[in-house]
Amino acid sequence: MSISGITSIALSGMRAQTTRVGAIANNIANSSTPGYARLNTSLTSVVSGGVQALVDPTASDVDPATDLIEAEQSYKANAVVFETGADMWEMLMSIKRD
Repeated sequence: MSISGITSIALSGMRAQTTRVGAIANNIANSSTPGYARLNTSLTSVVSGGVQALVDPTASDVDPATDLIEAEQSYKANAVVFETGADMWEMLMSIKRD
């Protein structure tokens, strides 16, 4: 797998968690709205690599605090992978120049 592939996969993970946080925010904003169906975010693998977030209404309870903690941890982990890939790319480019 190339460095650009690694950073692309990490970026897809960060985007998916951003979508997840948006759904959580929507659930919080509409928590008192009569008839509102809470949104649940599920993550699925993408054939080309990475992940995507799918948001669907759900009848089950959604715990925003737990979801936010999980989203934050996942986002941070993907950000570290992205930064590491970028650092590796910079190092390879430096070797190539020398």
